[in-house]
Amino acid sequence: MIVRDRPGLLRLFFILRGSIVLRILPQVLVIIALSACVVWARGTHPDWAPAFNGAPFALLGIALSVFLGFRNNACYDRWWEARKDWGLLVTTARDLGRQTLILETEGEPKAARRQLLRLAMAFAHACVCHLRPGGDVTKPRRFLSASQLAGFEASRNRPDYLLRQMGQVLAELLAAGHLSDMRYAVLDDTVERLSAVLAACERIRNTPVPFGYTLLLHRTAYLFCFLLPFGFADVLHWGTPFITGLVAYTFFGLDTLGDELEEPFGIRLNALPIEALADTIEINLREALGEADLPPLPQPKGHVLM
Repeated sequence: MIVRDRPGLLRLFFILRGSIVLRILPQVLVIIALSACVVWARGTHPDWAPAFNGAPFALLGIALSVFLGFRNNACYDRWWEARKDWGLLVTTARDLGRQTLILETEGEPKAARRQLLRLAMAFAHACVCHLRPGGDVTKPRRFLSASQLAGFEASRNRPDYLLRQMGQVLAELLAAGHLSDMRYAVLDDTVERLSAVLAACERIRNTPVPFGYTLLLHRTAYLFCFLLPFGFADVLHWGTPFITGLVAYTFFGLDTLGDELEEPFGIRLNALPIEALADTIEINLREALGEADLPPLPQPKGHVLM
């Protein structure tokens, strides 16, 4: 995710990091080149390039803008819902660190609290690996015992495995009489909230925007931009490449930005910084355990926080 102060008006036109200019530059250049060829052909060999009335393009452009706006709103809703889910994950992990203070006594309960919070740290990092391709799987392994690590490696849903391990720790504390029924219910409800966050993130990752809707907009945007020079070459003349390039930048840019927002757990610059959020959870819970030698909070590198 791009993290930076809002630049001034002049710098705003020259920023490439975090924009989608480089991704759509080839398409925009093709439209500009096509427009130049159409204008040249209309001026020297009118029979080589057909000409259309530009009025229908205005109507089609308005309709396409509305449809692109709807799709971008849907993609942004996915991105924002994913951010709220990870915000809930941070809050719930902190709640767990506070609620387990009831176990901060000598002997078995104190060790159980440490185990619960280490499992919660592993869960946060495992969610990153589960949701984002190429995640660093060594991070959750650091907090697991040898027996837990074997089950973790064999599991098809590693974050869910860690939640089951947390449930087992709570069940053992209840059976040993270290937790009352009420306190067990409170802690189990916190683990349940972690499970709900995992399920919500899996739903977002596994349910993309309907492909037919995306395909329709892709095709319409490309057809519109490729046909646009034929409608305005006789009106705008050599201003046509500039105008069509600007329109192509707008439509291709909105289309591409929607693709990025549709995958909030991806690795593109506009994806959510879930790895940084997992590191933040680890730091918070290690502090809750009384550790003093803590790493600094994640900071953006080159205005990018991953």
